[in-house]
Amino acid sequence: MKQIHLLAAISFTLLVALGSCKNKAAQPAANSQPQQYKVLQVQPQSTSVYTDYPATLQGQEVVEIRPKIEGYLEQQFVDEGARVKKGQLLFRISSPEYEQALRSAAAGISTAQADVDAAQMAVNKTKPLTDKGIISKYELQTAQFTLQSKQAALTQAGATLANARANVGYLSITSPSDGIIGTIPFKRGSLVSGTSAEPLTTLSSDKAVYAYFALNEKQVLEFNRNFKGVSTQEKLKNLPPVQLVLADGSVYSHEGRIQTESGLITTETGSASIRAAFPNPEALLKSGGSASVRIRRQIDTALVIPQSATSELQDKRLVRLVGNDNRVQSKAITTTPTNDGNYFIVTAGLAAGDKVVLNGGTALKDSTAIQPIMANAQTVYSSLK
Repeated sequence: MKQIHLLAAISFTLLVALGSCKNKAAQPAANSQPQQYKVLQVQPQSTSVYTDYPATLQGQEVVEIRPKIEGYLEQQFVDEGARVKKGQLLFRISSPEYEQALRSAAAGISTAQADVDAAQMAVNKTKPLTDKGIISKYELQTAQFTLQSKQAALTQAGATLANARANVGYLSITSPSDGIIGTIPFKRGSLVSGTSAEPLTTLSSDKAVYAYFALNEKQVLEFNRNFKGVSTQEKLKNLPPVQLVLADGSVYSHEGRIQTESGLITTETGSASIRAAFPNPEALLKSGGSASVRIRRQIDTALVIPQSATSELQDKRLVRLVGNDNRVQSKAITTTPTNDGNYFIVTAGLAAGDKVVLNGGTALKDSTAIQPIMANAQTVYSSLK
């Protein structure tokens, strides 16, 4: 009887052991089920990218106001930063010698006119006597030549008077156009002249402002590749409007246009100069200020993926593609980041229809089988601009 109980106990133990082995064998089978990952099927998207170029602002017209004659600054009718109109009086210069020259020239006119009148009377007196043969024609010709000489002297005196008036007119300096007055380095009583190192002031037009910036040789090549047109001027015409980013980081409310490109890469700087023009109705832009010109480029069929779907290995940017067998394979790609920092525009390494794993990172090894969960493309690209 004891032997029967012993055999029963051994059998029970074996059964328990076998059951335990079966459970352990079944556990790996359950754990080997493929893990779920979000997957995006890449399709062309419309997006835009932009590049900012540091620029220097300059008024459309920047005129140096200089005196044409030498004298002392007697009066100043405007202050620095004032907005003036064309013809508005800015400065008056004191130069007594020019005023004296005007009075002398005016007196010279009276003298010359009197000489002409006297010579004319002599001709009038001589002519009847010559006609009657009382005196010779030589006397008449002499009187006529004297009249011509006096008339020439009168003309010369008139030119002297006009010159004197012009010089006196130069004593009052007016604005050549509408604009904003710059710094005024001279004070009342200062001796000024047209040869002074500094001008009296500068006048900047506030109607429009030029933004000058530069492209290096590489950027010039990219510019020529990315924009349509045979010549540079055609490319400039096809450019979209550009924006201006002000010194405080804000975007200027008025768009501008690129007008000219130097067409020459200077050996000193290795760059080409570009000029964009912006309207300035509120006079917010000041000549001499700094800003950045923002040039946008529209890409209609860009392959875009979230930056979070990529990883870096040494100098390579990688994505994980899902094959038809749902196995993962790493692929090196070439990218350009979007300006918001959320996406990459893939320029090489991907094709439309490829399936990219959105999560997993470096922990997901090649040849790993996954269970793909297709992501909604509209949701993924919701913040793409």
